[in-house]
Amino acid sequence: MLKCNIFVIVFMFLCIIVEQLPTIITHTSGPIIALPFDNTVTVRCVARGNPPPEYRWTKDGKDFIPPHITSNSTDPTHGTFVLPNKHLMQFQGKYRCYASNKLGTAMTEEIELIVPGIPKFPKEVLDPIVVKEGGPVILKCNPPQGVAPRQIYWMSISLQHIEQNERVTMGIDGNLYFSNALQKDSRQDYCCYAAFSKIRTIVQKTAMAVVVNSSETPAERKPGLLLPPGVQTEKVLLKGEDLQLECIPEGFPTPTIKWMKLGDKLSPRTKYNKFKKLLIIPAVEERDQGKYMCTADNTVGEAVHYFDVIVEGSEEALHKGMAVLPQNNTALFNDTAVYQCEASNRHGSVMANINIMVINMAPLILTRDNQEYAVVLGGDITMNCSVFSSPPSAISWVKKKSSKAIDEERFFALQNGSLQIISAEKNDSGKYVCIAFNSLGKTEVTALLDVKDTTKIVGPPQDVQIISGTTAQLMCQTEYDKSLQSTFKVVWTKDGKEIPFSLEKNSRYFVDNGMLQIMNVNLSDQGMYTCIARTSLDEDNATALLTVLDVPDAPKNLEISELESPRNVRLKNRKSYHWDPGRWKELQKVPGNQATAELMLHGHLDYRFRAYAVNAIGPGPPSEPSERYKTPPAAPDRNPENIKIQGHLPHQMDISWEPLLPIEQNGPGLEYQVSYRKLGVEEAWNDHLVQRHSIVVTNTPTFVPYEVRIRSRNSYGWAPEPKVVTGYSGEDVPTTAPQDVAVEVINTTVLRVSWTPVPPATVRGHLGGYNIHWLRKRNLLNPNKILDERQFLIFPGKRSHAVVPGLKPFSDYRLTVSVFNKKGNGPNSDPVTFNTPEGVPEQVPVLTASNAQKDSILLVWGPPLEANGILTGYLLQYHLSMYTLCYLSNYSLSHSSLYRFHISACTRAGCGPPLAEESNTMTTGRDGNWWISNAVNTSQSFHVIDGLKPGAVYTIRLMAKRLLENASIFEDVIQTRVKGVEGQHSDFSTQGWFIGTMCAVAFLTLIALMACFLQRNKGGKYAVKEKEDLHPDVESQGMNDDTFCEYSDSEEKPLKGSSLCSLNEDDTVGDSLSQDSLVDYADGGGEFNEDGSFIGEYSGCKHRASVSGPSGPSLVTA
Repeated sequence: MLKCNIFVIVFMFLCIIVEQLPTIITHTSGPIIALPFDNTVTVRCVARGNPPPEYRWTKDGKDFIPPHITSNSTDPTHGTFVLPNKHLMQFQGKYRCYASNKLGTAMTEEIELIVPGIPKFPKEVLDPIVVKEGGPVILKCNPPQGVAPRQIYWMSISLQHIEQNERVTMGIDGNLYFSNALQKDSRQDYCCYAAFSKIRTIVQKTAMAVVVNSSETPAERKPGLLLPPGVQTEKVLLKGEDLQLECIPEGFPTPTIKWMKLGDKLSPRTKYNKFKKLLIIPAVEERDQGKYMCTADNTVGEAVHYFDVIVEGSEEALHKGMAVLPQNNTALFNDTAVYQCEASNRHGSVMANINIMVINMAPLILTRDNQEYAVVLGGDITMNCSVFSSPPSAISWVKKKSSKAIDEERFFALQNGSLQIISAEKNDSGKYVCIAFNSLGKTEVTALLDVKDTTKIVGPPQDVQIISGTTAQLMCQTEYDKSLQSTFKVVWTKDGKEIPFSLEKNSRYFVDNGMLQIMNVNLSDQGMYTCIARTSLDEDNATALLTVLDVPDAPKNLEISELESPRNVRLKNRKSYHWDPGRWKELQKVPGNQATAELMLHGHLDYRFRAYAVNAIGPGPPSEPSERYKTPPAAPDRNPENIKIQGHLPHQMDISWEPLLPIEQNGPGLEYQVSYRKLGVEEAWNDHLVQRHSIVVTNTPTFVPYEVRIRSRNSYGWAPEPKVVTGYSGEDVPTTAPQDVAVEVINTTVLRVSWTPVPPATVRGHLGGYNIHWLRKRNLLNPNKILDERQFLIFPGKRSHAVVPGLKPFSDYRLTVSVFNKKGNGPNSDPVTFNTPEGVPEQVPVLTASNAQKDSILLVWGPPLEANGILTGYLLQYHLSMYTLCYLSNYSLSHSSLYRFHISACTRAGCGPPLAEESNTMTTGRDGNWWISNAVNTSQSFHVIDGLKPGAVYTIRLMAKRLLENASIFEDVIQTRVKGVEGQHSDFSTQGWFIGTMCAVAFLTLIALMACFLQRNKGGKYAVKEKEDLHPDVESQGMNDDTFCEYSDSEEKPLKGSSLCSLNEDDTVGDSLSQDSLVDYADGGGEFNEDGSFIGEYSGCKHRASVSGPSGPSLVTA
């Protein structure tokens, strides 16, 4: 038991004698404000240590012995001193406490003692503030400094508070701001009061007077900002402080304030004060930093201000520091001491005491293992290796997969153990090992290095000039390492300041795909724009100049000065306008480097002038109008213009002119003197004074030239001598007709007419031209029919011939010529008659191919509607459809072939345009007899054929009774049904509706063909043979008599082989066509032969027909 007690006593003794560095455990924090009603001021400083520390004080850097200090070591306030209130001012200063023992000394930060005086406003005489109604006013308080808190009030002498609202507000600085002054703001007792509650004091500033000059209607003004000044403000706060942003606008009407945070939403902790002019965010955090914008707007415009809010760490945060020890950084045991680290910035200063006890230990690498480093290609990188050891360690670096130490020109081992790489390359990427060892041991860490591609701007923005009000676009194309995409961003700056981007709709700045767009550009947007492509490792930038082009500003200080006379003035400024009632009128332009203009003004007018400047963009706004300038009355400066002399009636002359404008009359009593006389006759002028701007002169000869002059005058005199103009009196119709009218027939439709022009005196007016009238009396093919087709053409101007188109061939014409002027036409010339020659016929209207056999096809056509001469025949051409322009070498048609036929009507003038038709010859192997049905009435739309065999194939033809006998107008092949399967298969061609439709088509075709043949017969009969004898032509001379053959009255054969026969169009043709018909054969139940012709007696052609063979086409006479 005794041993244990002894052991305990020894142990406790050892604990007591352990030495300990001094440590300050409590002290008074500054500043200390000594209030007048405080009896004493206590300054504390308490420390601990072994041996117990001793205390020492300094004041303002000098040793200080306190007047009353506690010396009892058992008192916890040991080291604390007390100052009495009396003569306290002499103790004002900065104090520091030092606590020391043999191991070291600890000290406090500076403790400031402040002995405040009583705050006072300076005595001053203040002049009244005079402002125009609607203008801004600032009443400055400039309160004295004093013990916080300080409160500012604006009141009257009678201690009535000045009403504050959206228009009148007190700022944080204590000033009173009026956005716009009103008449009711005029008063003599605006007083600023400063209250200091801690010292229980209120002080008053000298009263200020405001005088507001009234106006009828205050002018509207675009908003501006009274507070803060400039465009952007930087606000730096400590974390936890209250953020206060203030915007006080000016303008009329009173602007309203809106707040926004660019790129983000406002914090939900946001509060507003002073009618939303003060934004408050209590206890700011790092997320509250950013760019804020306040906008002041009214009906005239808007103004903005940007706040760059930066939130930094609190004042108490310790900053990293490093103590440098002596003896080549080797810490020895005698380096044990208390070290002080003091850090300061704009927010204040902090100090810390560091106790160092030196001991020996193996290497300890403080750098984290597997630390990752990144550097861009070509950049420098330092990989850290911080080692703590005693004694100091040797440090080396190796790259993994290589056992050798790094020894290259670009690699440097620094004294602090770090490895620096200069101009990094891609193959520098990899793992590096830092090895530290001393006599007590060895340790190592790994560093990972990744060399990235550099960030580059490959498409920099270009300098651009942009018109104000449009959209500017600046392109910035970049390249960067894709592994840095999360940190990559493009930043745009203007004149060195970052451009704020907002998600709000009213923002004018947008960035899309590297392109900066500035909407609605104005002059404030002009400047240097820099595109910065930035990652966490590097950045690149490119700059472009944006020049904003806009119209010039309005000129100012318009001045008017008289020169030689009151109507000759000089206007000092640019492009000039003068005022016309209700509008402004441009008066004169002057060069851009000239600021004056000499103006000639009209008399007896009140003028106001304004000027504006013009550049390549357009005209700028005009200046303010000048004062009114009145010119004296004077005689007119000019005479009427645009004088017109006309004659609406043969024996009178109408004179009219453009009157002087009201501003050109120069005075009252305006009249016009109208003078006229015959041209070329020396006689006195006939004068008339009129007030209107027209006059009618009667009893003048017809179309005689006159001289006319018009002079203006007013009550102050005559205008200058007028110019003489000439004109003619009234016109009348011409009296004579053109002579020696002759015609020259150029071709079948064109005629040249010539004549001798009429004498000018007989025109009795301004010559308008000549009229040519012609009458088509008859067609020479039908001379007994009178046509009376009249036409005319007008040929303006003086001329003696003309070409008349549009005549009809082979016709008899009558033609006259007459002259005309504005009053009408003169008499017609003696008529001239002439005939037009024959022309080529028109195209035949119809061509049908029917009755196709194995080697023949029947062709039927109608005569042309206009023969344009005597028909000499028809030109027939045919060939196989596949062989264009290749005619058959033999005279027979081949079976199962497609032929194309061309038929043209011909006169002695030539052949007309052809009409084409295609048809197939029949195939071989078809047998059987043709049966003829009863005649079908034309009113029927269908016909029933019975007695046919089931399952048999039949060919059905529909024949026209009065056409060329057996010519078919419809043909089809059908197959009858087999009994028992009628309901199973239905042939499309045997349906009732189909048969009815085909019959209707056949009926309409029949009617059309009959009409064509009737028209042909009506056109007349041609005795071709007689005509040929009388009028031989080239074509007919080349043919023998046996080239043609005629059909007999009862004979007709289809085109077979070379049988192309001419049709004799005498009266017997019509008879033969009417005599033979299907009716003649139907009664007897006659049959058709296999080739489709009627069974009967047919005689052959009397002569051989000419056909188209290898030598060319054939001609069929009519």
